[in-house]
Amino acid sequence: MYSDPTWPELIRNAVATAEESLLRQLPELQDIATHNHEKVLKAFQAERVSTYHLQGTTGYGLGDSGREVLDSVVASILGTEAALVRGQFVSGTHAIAAALFGVLRPGDHVISVSGPPYDTLEEVIGIRGKGQGSLMDFGVSYDAIPLDSQGNLQYELLSKSITDKTHMVMVQRSRGYAWRNSLMIAQIKELVTFIRTNFPQIIIFVDNCYGELVEKQEPGDIGVDLMAGSLIKNLGGSLAPTGGYVAGRSDLVRLTAQRLTAPGIGEHMGATLEWQRLFYQGLFFSPLTVSESIKGAVFSAAFWGALGFEVHPEPDAPRTDLIQAVKLGARDKMISFCQGIQKGSPIDSHALPIPSGMPGYDDEVIMAGGTFIQGSTSEFSADGPLREPYIVYQQGGISHIYVQMGNVLAALNLWQQGLIR
Repeated sequence: MYSDPTWPELIRNAVATAEESLLRQLPELQDIATHNHEKVLKAFQAERVSTYHLQGTTGYGLGDSGREVLDSVVASILGTEAALVRGQFVSGTHAIAAALFGVLRPGDHVISVSGPPYDTLEEVIGIRGKGQGSLMDFGVSYDAIPLDSQGNLQYELLSKSITDKTHMVMVQRSRGYAWRNSLMIAQIKELVTFIRTNFPQIIIFVDNCYGELVEKQEPGDIGVDLMAGSLIKNLGGSLAPTGGYVAGRSDLVRLTAQRLTAPGIGEHMGATLEWQRLFYQGLFFSPLTVSESIKGAVFSAAFWGALGFEVHPEPDAPRTDLIQAVKLGARDKMISFCQGIQKGSPIDSHALPIPSGMPGYDDEVIMAGGTFIQGSTSEFSADGPLREPYIVYQQGGISHIYVQMGNVLAALNLWQQGLIR
C-alpha cells in the first residue's frame, strides 16, 4: 500500500506491519478463494443458467424460471437440498425470522447454543419488545447457552437444557456485536454429530450471515438442517440491491416460504422485477468480494494491533466470517474511528456519522459506510452499538485496498484529534 511521508511515523510503521502480515497469509487465502470461485462457476454451469433467466417478472411472478434456477444455484453452492432466494426478504434478520416462524410452533422450545443472539433477533425471539408478535408471544420458549472461555460450545450444558419440547438448536456463526470467537465450520460439524447421535429429532439452524464462502465448506455440506442470510452481505457480491435467502432441507425451506408469502402460495409466487440479473451477477462475483474482504480484515487486524489496540480475531487467526472487531475503549474514539472510515467512502464521504437509534437495537448505533446500496456490508462498513467497551465491527470490502485506505483514514482522524499517539 502507498505510504505517505507526511503521515505520522506510528501510522506508517503500522501500515508496514499490516502489509507483512497480509503477505504471509496470501497463499492460503488464495487457495480458499480459488476453491470457492470454481464451486460457484460449476453451480452456474450445472443449472444451465441462460440469458432468459436474468430477466425479472412483475405482478404475481408466476412461472419465473429465473427465480427457480437461482434457488437451485444457491442450494448447490451452500450444499443443501433447496433454497429460497428472494428480494422480498428485507434483511438477514427478516430471513432468519421467516425461517424460525415457519418451522417452530406454539409449545416448542429453542436453544441458542452460541450465547445471546444478534441484537436485532432479541425482539424476534421476545427477549425485548413484548406484545408485538415475537416467538415468545406465540408460546415458543427460549434458552441460551454461552460459549466457554475458549469460545467452544458447551455440550454438557446443552444436554441438560434439552427437554422433550426442544425442537431446534440455533447457532450464530459470526461474532455479531460480541467480543467472541466466530464458530468455524469444524466446530459446527461437531455440533451436528452430537445432535444427530444423541437428539436426532432436533433441527439444527445456523444464522449464516457474514459466513458464506469464507471457508471451503458451508453449513449445508456438514448436515445442518436450515440456514439463512442476507444478500447485501457475502452472497450479493456488492451488487444485490436487497434480499436474503433461506437454504436447507426441502421441507423446512417450504415451511419458510409459506411464512414469507402465505400458506398455499409458498415459493411459487413473488415478482423478481429488476433485480434478477443483479442477484445472479452478484452471486457470481461473491467469491471475489469475500476474498477481498478477508484480505482487508487481515490488514485491519494487524494495523490496529500495531497501533496498540486489542483486535479480534488476531491477524493470523483462522477466519469463518468477514467481521473484524477493534476494541477502542472510549466513546470519543469509537465515533472518531467511524467518522474517519466515512471519509474514505465513495458515497457521502463528506457526511459525518453520529450515534443514533436504529430499529431493532436497544443501544444507540454509529455506522460508517458510504455504500452504493444502503447498508451493504459487502461493500465495506464499520459500525457498532455505543456501549462499553466501545468496539467497532468492520465488515466487507469490495477491494482490500479500499479497506486499507479506510483504516488509515480512521487512524489519521484519531491522531489529528489527539486520541492516539
